[in-house]
Parts: sequence; C-alpha cells; structure tokens
Amino acid sequence: MREKARQLRAEHELTIDEIAERLVVSRTTVYLWVHDMPRPKRATSRQTPNQRRGNQAMQAKYKRLRQEAYKEGAASFDSLDQEDGFTEFVTLFIAEGYKRNRNVVSVANSDPAVIAIADQWMRRLSRNKVTYCVQYHADQDLRALRAFWAKLVGIDPDEIQLQRKSNSNQLKGRTWRSEHGVLTVTTHDTYFRSRLQAWVDLLTQRWLDSAALRRIGA
Repeated sequence: MREKARQLRAEHELTIDEIAERLVVSRTTVYLWVHDMPRPKRATSRQTPNQRRGNQAMQAKYKRLRQEAYKEGAASFDSLDQEDGFTEFVTLFIAEGYKRNRNVVSVANSDPAVIAIADQWMRRLSRNKVTYCVQYHADQDLRALRAFWAKLVGIDPDEIQLQRKSNSNQLKGRTWRSEHGVLTVTTHDTYFRSRLQAWVDLLTQRWLDSAALRRIGA
C-alpha cells in the first residue's frame, strides 16, 4: 500500500487527503509514506475542466461509499444489538474512542476489561488490520508491559508498538500511574468508521428517547 500511495502521488499528483480516501487509511499514515516526495504542482484553479470533473467524481464516489456503509451499519444495528457486548462496545467508543478522523477507529485505555471488549469487536467488524501501541512511563518494564497486553489480546508481544508518555519522568515512582500503561487499539478502516457512526447515532437516539419517556412518565 505504501508503494501504491507513492505511485498515486508521483503519477497522479494526488494530495495526502485524496490518497488517504482512496486507500482507506489515515492521513497520518499517508504523510509518513509520501512526505519526502514533491508536493503536487497542480492547484484547483489550474486544473483543466476534465481534471476538475475527475476529482469531483472521485470525491463523490468515496462520499457515496461512506454513505452506503453508514446505511449498512444502520441496517445491521438491530441484529448486532442482540449479541452480548455489542452495545457495550459502542458505548465505550462514545466515551473513549478517537473521533477526529473519519478513516480511523481507535480506543485507548488502561483498563484491561475496556481493551478486551474493544479489541474483540474491532477485530470482528473491521476489514483491515488492528494494530496496538502502549504508552508507558519511564520506570516501567517494557517487556512486562508488552507481555501483559499481548496475552490479553492474543498476539505476539513484538506486535505492540511502544510510545513513551511525555510526562513519564514526572510520574516516575508514583503509585497512581497506570500500572500496565495505556494501550491503544486502532484500525484504519473508513467504512467500519462509517458503520460505527450509524451505531453510535442509533444508540444515542435510544438513550435520548428513553430519557424523554421517563420525563413524560414523571
């Protein structure tokens, strides 16, 4: 996929956002792949009518695909809602999930129970690979941290990336810091994110309707 991204940059002069959209990965990932390459020389104002139409058609295509994924999510909500843990997963995403990127589903937490349920459903529902990164403090045993989380999610410890917390020196030796660090579970999947947004919307609407009924009953 890295080579495909670089090809799109070199041959079609696509922007980072356009490449991220086309390959269904995060903007950050694309930047890491192509940041050393020349920026596209084209600008919207300099595009030919055919180029503008092509670009607009591509944007419309991926918008339509996101909308179709959202509808797919809405249609699957009732059946998934019958399964143990699904509502809890959506609730966790509402409370703890990363929501700033429409191409990414990501949950970070220090609680093993939270990570266990997030990982279970993300693996099941995403069509792309799930990755892991643990944030740690200066005085923590990195091998032990990796072993702890790897056992929980059933992967090889070396698959877990490491990220030192910026304030880790100040927290060194403090008993209240996260005992096992903070694990982030991530998948770069635009259409999973669209389906998940439908589940979030339907679940939150249920909460609002329930609250309204209680007020009427009172």
